[in-house]
Amino acid sequence: MSESGKTKLVSRWYHGGFASAMAACCTHPLDLLKVHLQTQQVGKIGLLQMGIKVVKGDGVLGLYNGLSASILRQLTYSMSRFAIYETVKNNLQQPGQQMPFYQKVLLGGVSGAIGGIAGTPGDLINVRMQNDMKLPADQRRNYKHAIDGIIQVCKHEGPMKLMNGVTMASSRATLVTIGQLSCYDQFKQFLLKTPFFKDNIVTHFTASFLAGAVATLITMPLDVMKTRLMNAPTGTYKVL
Repeated sequence: MSESGKTKLVSRWYHGGFASAMAACCTHPLDLLKVHLQTQQVGKIGLLQMGIKVVKGDGVLGLYNGLSASILRQLTYSMSRFAIYETVKNNLQQPGQQMPFYQKVLLGGVSGAIGGIAGTPGDLINVRMQNDMKLPADQRRNYKHAIDGIIQVCKHEGPMKLMNGVTMASSRATLVTIGQLSCYDQFKQFLLKTPFFKDNIVTHFTASFLAGAVATLITMPLDVMKTRLMNAPTGTYKVL
């Protein structure tokens, strides 16, 4: 409660983490197809053709392979970056004032890097589970779920293998967070200064859409490299 008697609204960072996990349940089929498209080596096919191929080979539920790992990734990666970004922003930002954009970018970068490190194990298991159906039967890892995947990696490849691809994952997460959180705040601030937008769901949706587009454009190259690093057998690449 503030001195004026009005309730002060405080951002709840964990809402962002749980919302990301819920969103993963809806977008997972597209994420799975993206991984398949990024890792195909022979005969480049499109999104629709890849979707049909997956459904024919593993049924409709095949589109949800690795869902538990995707949720684990969001509960570690997204929860961490939201926690850092929102907590620090609320402590640094003066009432009634907005942080300069460069500070939002710096904060978003640090938050994303830490979140990317925290989410790398879940991300690695997610990529492997999604791509498992493409491997020959004798080479498949057959993880039952995300926790089983982590246990199997630690048992057969060593705990450090869980951090395979962490360089690319943290770099990508840095750019994603700058694009999603920092640019979202900036877009929303800009829209609210125009006479066409008010602080409502239309403004939040528009700012989110624009920020998501920016994040996708600046992270796609790193996303492809991250996926291939995480799916590669041990020793294929020298970069972690």
